[in-house]
Amino acid sequence: MSINNQLIRQDFPILLDKIYNKPLVYFDNAATTQKPMCVIDRIVHGYTHGNANIHRGVHFLSQKATEEHENARTTVQHFIHAAKSSEIIFTRGTTESINLVAFSFGETFCQPGDEIIISAMEHHANIVPWQMLKDRKGIVLKVIPMLPDGTLDMPAFSKLLNNKTKLVAVTHVSNVLGTINPIQEIIQLAHNSNVPVLIDGAQAVPHIAIDVQQLDVDFYVFSAHKVYGPTGIGVLYGKEEWLNKMQPYQGGGEMIAKVTFEKTTYNELPFKFEAGTPDYIGSTALATALEYIQQIGLNAIATYENDLLQYATAKLLQVPGLKIYGEASHKSSVISFLVQGIHHYDMGTMLDKLGIAVRTGHHCAQPIMDYYGIEGTVRVSFAFYNTKEEVDKLIEGVNRVVSMFKI
Repeated sequence: MSINNQLIRQDFPILLDKIYNKPLVYFDNAATTQKPMCVIDRIVHGYTHGNANIHRGVHFLSQKATEEHENARTTVQHFIHAAKSSEIIFTRGTTESINLVAFSFGETFCQPGDEIIISAMEHHANIVPWQMLKDRKGIVLKVIPMLPDGTLDMPAFSKLLNNKTKLVAVTHVSNVLGTINPIQEIIQLAHNSNVPVLIDGAQAVPHIAIDVQQLDVDFYVFSAHKVYGPTGIGVLYGKEEWLNKMQPYQGGGEMIAKVTFEKTTYNELPFKFEAGTPDYIGSTALATALEYIQQIGLNAIATYENDLLQYATAKLLQVPGLKIYGEASHKSSVISFLVQGIHHYDMGTMLDKLGIAVRTGHHCAQPIMDYYGIEGTVRVSFAFYNTKEEVDKLIEGVNRVVSMFKI
């Protein structure tokens, strides 16, 4: 199955916009993806024809909204091949999903001196919650080292695992380096030591087909807005056995079975972890986004984006003085680079004037920058609606900036 790129681009109205009277070239997909019209329509439809609070209402609109929300949960279940829809917890995004596990798992299972393992290439969202757990419970945070090519030191990881290890939490795909980590191996090694694993899938889900049962992963998290859905909603997948044992992250309505002033009994899964009014508009829009990319096909998306990645990498490496950070042989569609003598902010600002949207800075991964001894990079990240012609415009723009700095 191949991708009809020109047809797909018609689904994304923002791609027709102009920036500074230049056609928009949007290469900031790792930060957030653009939304197809079907997702936008789904949000409008939800508010105009199906808006009612869910789960407890007896009236028609409430029951309809409830059904659509729970159908969305089932759509997510099938998309990542979870065993049960009750293992799908709706959150506000990847960050909240990780915080939920860090708090609930940490409070339930961690004692002073216990160890959590993360990696050197984590987003701050998979560092700070564990540091907060460290401050709260006295756990020890261990870090899998990274190699110069942007891959993890797997022998070092094996040596970190011991009888004090309570959890391993690593990213599936680096948001800076594009490295696709060997999570199947990581999960297997951890499980050999009876240690559960959380995988941050924020940068993987838009590009790679995920099967949580085949991976045998204990927790898998991602955000809707990075997979062509709306902002403000995300997913925590957790194995039922873990979620049942963990205490709730937040208290309030929806997550209770019975409340008295003396005691509260918690609700069953998934509601135990979904305090407050759910984002039933966001959940249905997320489901629409997932159905949209399933129609295109994740294998076709991966093939197309990899072709784009290889094309752009080869072209960028021809630019004098340009260095790419992240040279793993197994990468997703992210390229981080610097050009000698040009600050990343200056490059990004000048590209913006040409209508080309890239991300500059540390990308919420400052330890990676410290490892390479740099302040930040220019990051180009692709989606299936991007084209080789847009890559050519990027190369033309980068060369133009380089020539300006040589004057």
